[in-house]
Amino acid sequence: MSRPPTDLIPSLELLVTIQDEFRSHFGWQESDDISSAKNLLSTVEQSGVEQWRRPNRAATVANIQRRLVLREQNVAILGAAIDKEELTSALESPTLLIAADGAAGAISLLPKTTAERAWSRLAFIVSDADGGEGTIEAVNRGKTVFLHAHGDNENDWRDLLEIAKNAPSPPPLILTHQTTGEIAGMHNPGGFTDGDRAACIATSLGIPIDRITMLGTNTNKVGRWSGTTEKEKKLVKLQWMKTILQALDIHY
Repeated sequence: MSRPPTDLIPSLELLVTIQDEFRSHFGWQESDDISSAKNLLSTVEQSGVEQWRRPNRAATVANIQRRLVLREQNVAILGAAIDKEELTSALESPTLLIAADGAAGAISLLPKTTAERAWSRLAFIVSDADGGEGTIEAVNRGKTVFLHAHGDNENDWRDLLEIAKNAPSPPPLILTHQTTGEIAGMHNPGGFTDGDRAACIATSLGIPIDRITMLGTNTNKVGRWSGTTEKEKKLVKLQWMKTILQALDIHY
């Protein structure tokens, strides 16, 4: 049976293999990832938020694909090291934005009218719920969130969902996981950190590589917008991000 176009799968099978490799590297158990993912799915689907019902989440994927793929848009992925100059430059061309979690906070550095233009260009954010104020502002503005579950972020995604549920207009959600099996109602497009997962999502949506630009992506230092993180562990994670971006042949 063929998959619906709104069922996001990795553009390369290797991306799921890499997920297994980094789980082994850190000594994490896939069972923890599965538990967090299924709990996220259950929490969202029992939330009572109409926008978050499974058919509406599938419609959100379709809307994103229409906006980014069918209209042949260039996209810029904002990474944790994004600065005001890079962001301002991106706004000079008809480019849509994808923010890796807290990198959305960089928009707050811009003058008010420019910032509003940037928010209007933000197609979605990719979050595992630890991005801080930038993520919270995006949620409160009703921006689409690709919300990710992994083994040790259940408290984080629960907190973010509570904020989202009480937002003036709850943001559309698309749920992602990092397990080897399929979970109906969720997607695994590949990826490890929010930045490389954003790239994996972009290619999974069908955006060609030559229309994807990585901004504020640095695999050698922890960026300003990384949110809550342990620096030494984060530096190791950034090397895994490098591996994934190289597999996708996306330059930064």
